[in-house]
Amino acid sequence: MNLFAALAIALPALGSAAAFAGGRDLRHVKFWSVAPTAAALFAALVVQIAHGAGGTSTSVAQLAPAGQFTIWLGTRVTGLSALVGILVGVVATCVQVYSLTYMKHEKRYPTYAALISLFTAAMFLVVYSADLIVLLVGWEVMGACSYFLIGHYWERPDARSGSIKAFLVTKTGDVPFLFGLLALGIQAGSFRIDDVLHHVAAGGLTYAPLIAVLLLCGVAGKSAQFPLHTWLPDAMAGPTPISALIHAATMVAAGIYFVALLYPVFLLAPGVLTLMAVIAAVTMTGSALAAFAQTDIKKVLAYSTVSQLAYMLGGLAVGGRSATVFHLITHGAFKALLFLAAGVIIHRVGSNELSAMGGLRHRMPITFRTMTVGLAALVGVPLFSGWFSKEAILGAAWDADGQLAAAGKIVLVGGLLTVGLTAAYATRLWLKTFWGPFPDASPDDHRVEAPQTELVPLIVLAVPSAVLGFVALGGGAFGSWIGSAFGQAIPASSAADLAPGGVTTLLALLMTVLGAGGVWLVWRRDPAADPAAVLGPWRETALYAFYLDDVQDLIVVQPAKALAKVVGFLDTEVVDAYVRGAGLSARTLGGLLRRVQTGNIQLYLTALFTGVIVIAAVFAGQVR
Repeated sequence: MNLFAALAIALPALGSAAAFAGGRDLRHVKFWSVAPTAAALFAALVVQIAHGAGGTSTSVAQLAPAGQFTIWLGTRVTGLSALVGILVGVVATCVQVYSLTYMKHEKRYPTYAALISLFTAAMFLVVYSADLIVLLVGWEVMGACSYFLIGHYWERPDARSGSIKAFLVTKTGDVPFLFGLLALGIQAGSFRIDDVLHHVAAGGLTYAPLIAVLLLCGVAGKSAQFPLHTWLPDAMAGPTPISALIHAATMVAAGIYFVALLYPVFLLAPGVLTLMAVIAAVTMTGSALAAFAQTDIKKVLAYSTVSQLAYMLGGLAVGGRSATVFHLITHGAFKALLFLAAGVIIHRVGSNELSAMGGLRHRMPITFRTMTVGLAALVGVPLFSGWFSKEAILGAAWDADGQLAAAGKIVLVGGLLTVGLTAAYATRLWLKTFWGPFPDASPDDHRVEAPQTELVPLIVLAVPSAVLGFVALGGGAFGSWIGSAFGQAIPASSAADLAPGGVTTLLALLMTVLGAGGVWLVWRRDPAADPAAVLGPWRETALYAFYLDDVQDLIVVQPAKALAKVVGFLDTEVVDAYVRGAGLSARTLGGLLRRVQTGNIQLYLTALFTGVIVIAAVFAGQVR
């Protein structure tokens, strides 16, 4: 089992190296981009089958001593990592297959494919790593790959700025994240995840709230949570398949996965869990409003991703670890589907703007059906996967008590509001894209559906988006699969029951009907109008995401630039002034001495004898 986990990491890394080495031979690049990723998916499936509902399986070897610590290279397989590994493998394989035709005309396709493989290997490393330092390596490699992939179209200013912004914003969170990891490892005496969890279980962890806050900073950056969420919408400047990978199953999911992995650390800090609930509520509602106002189909899905990740963070804040992981899996499937379907539409229409779309259901029937499934799962239409997983989180918020009661109320209110807003923006996207007249179409216009290599991934992802939620009807089966927070096996009878029911289900259904129904009524009055107009004067504010970019520019960017100017002035006018002064002094002194170097031998002898006489006179005076 651990061997196959190691293979899941190594195979995409090997494929990346081979694709980089393959140069411009497209057949070589296509094989090494798809085959190793598909083989890694097979390895992940073997890991899941071999693990079943077992506990933790660890296989490590000493990589290098680091003072009193040792860095261990190896794999750690739990139910959580096994399931997330399958998600990573499925989405990465679908993206690589999809890209065969989607990116076939791109001259930089070999680099693109190699970076996707490296990105996939880094996420597998995060999922299966047994050591926090090695996990950090995968975490940072993902950040580097995202920089290059978002900036794939580097000749475009929006791609360059988007990649730089993503890198800097996530690094802002990664700095305190690193200190949090160091504090954990130093206190536990080891950076092995098992040793850290054992130390926490034994009650030996001190300063848990501080450590949890430091770790939360990195999670907020990686999983795009307020106030470090602003990078993700700008990351849409990259190729659309990248969005499906980064924003569904890998980079943004890494932060949520990390909290679930070290959940006992956060449980020791109830105040931090309340902070997580506040961040989640603000992020999910604000991002859903922003999604409703967007005119770019990819930015609608980008803000939707931020909102759904906030659902997951909220689920962790109220003690719903199993519900959160469940939503992580279902969201990875339906959000990857939505991004890939959006890519098909963009290629066929030639624009990202919703105003350039409409009436596509007859021209693109497979895309229409699969994207409808994805949107239904996103909205939480009953019996689709997203309905089950969202209901599990809302149910956990309703049931939260004791120290988690405040967090539960915050997440419940924010979650129910977001249910209505999600239904509104998803319905708007569906109507604007597939219904009404096609803006530039003639009666004889028949658009061709996408190639099979693009349609097959849509169909594959539509299946779990539609039916994966029924896992929740198995009582505590899902909770038994992922195991306890400490990686121990637990029976299904002791695991959380994720089946929907109760007051939250009725309230969420009511909010869904209000959100979707309201948008439909507005659209029925005038199919050519934009339902987002109901926001009135708030439309522009939501469109620009409440001007948070401007606020961050005022609070962070401009002061940083001003400080840089001060440092530059001190460097050039103070520090360099001393250096220049020393050189000028030496040059001036040299100039003075040069004046006495005339080349006249008589003058030299006269000066020499004069010096001798002066020295003799001084010496004679001292003798007397």
